[in-house]
Amino acid sequence: MDRNFLNWNISTIQVHLDRMLPQLRWKFGCLGTIGKIGLGLIAAAIIYLISAVLPHDSELTKLKTRADVLQTQLASNQSADASEAGVKMTGGQALQVFYDFFPNIDSSPFWIRELTRIAKEKNIELSSSEYRLINEADARLARYEMILPVRGKYKQVRAFIAAALEAVPAMAVSAIAIRRENVTSDILEVRLEANLYLNK
Repeated sequence: MDRNFLNWNISTIQVHLDRMLPQLRWKFGCLGTIGKIGLGLIAAAIIYLISAVLPHDSELTKLKTRADVLQTQLASNQSADASEAGVKMTGGQALQVFYDFFPNIDSSPFWIRELTRIAKEKNIELSSSEYRLINEADARLARYEMILPVRGKYKQVRAFIAAALEAVPAMAVSAIAIRRENVTSDILEVRLEANLYLNK
């Protein structure tokens, strides 16, 4: 019975189409050239809307949703950071924190021993070093000038400098002079000038 009902529906639709097609052809013929062009443009616009605009519109909606989620997360992270940070420091407090980073002026022997230890660790020959304390009255920091003559292979010297700067963060390299006895030698003689900044 369902099959008969389906066949009846299909035949009914075909009858209606057969009746409508001549009327559609007649109306299409009445449109004229401009009307046909307009109808073609409408059809092209509908096809473009379905194939190009609607997929991108859904993608744009997803991106907007994602942006809203990210903005919410960022706002919550910033509020958490602000609560952890507490009250902001004043200029004087920030300056004091800066100066507190530097080691005390009486700690220079410890840092020299640390450089000697690193040189031994990296198999670097460190000899006849020169040290001079520059203590200006109007400055908050004292400068401990060091001339470190080191001898070793290029990789060893580079590793020594990197390890020294990491172990002594208040030290800054001011000059490096490299000399090699001859072209074939892989041993470098390096004159390393550094400044160690100390808090008075």
